Amino acid sequence: MHRTEQRRLPVVLVGAGLPQLRGQMGNAKSYAERLFDFPVVGALPPDAARLAIEKPLSSEGVSITTESMDLILQLTQGYAYFLQEWGSHTWLAATQSPILPSVVRQASVTAIAALDESFFRVRFDRLTPKEKKYLRAMAELGAGPHRSGDIAESFDAVVSSLAPTRSSLIAKGMVWSPNHGDTAFTAPMFDEFMKRVMPGNEWR
Repeated sequence: MHRTEQRRLPVVLVGAGLPQLRGQMGNAKSYAERLFDFPVVGALPPDAARLAIEKPLSSEGVSITTESMDLILQLTQGYAYFLQEWGSHTWLAATQSPILPSVVRQASVTAIAALDESFFRVRFDRLTPKEKKYLRAMAELGAGPHRSGDIAESFDAVVSSLAPTRSSLIAKGMVWSPNHGDTAFTAPMFDEFMKRVMPGNEWR
């Protein structure tokens, strides 16, 4: 991180690698946050997201079909770190140019497995049992955002009793409030991960 700061790389590159840095920090997160300022990096605009995939491929003399590119953008939602994952796994899965949608779908299997074991798992392991239950209830409702009342209703809880849990999840960067009374996941696809890691109804 120190070398990155010295080189003054663009924020989008720092943000793209941020999940791995956070994971490596582990329990030292609070100390690290006193030393560094982490900028929030949201979804890239469609043109920028396309360029992030197309430029590295073109530099190797490889092209990708419009349908394949649209599928990558749909799956990653323009999230910089996910674009890196899908780009990497798609490259490894491809055997010819142009890259077809079937290759992207094949790469998606390994990309999601890699995210489950790293990006998502690091965040999940930092959660308390109550926080995990709250996020699983959110996931049951879909990608979101969701009203606090709907989240509470999904596992028969009282809205007011969930306020501390919601606040702690916001502080940990797991969820955010796009509007008053709404709660949304900060990372795309985390709702799907929660369903995979906590299947069935035993979490209720």
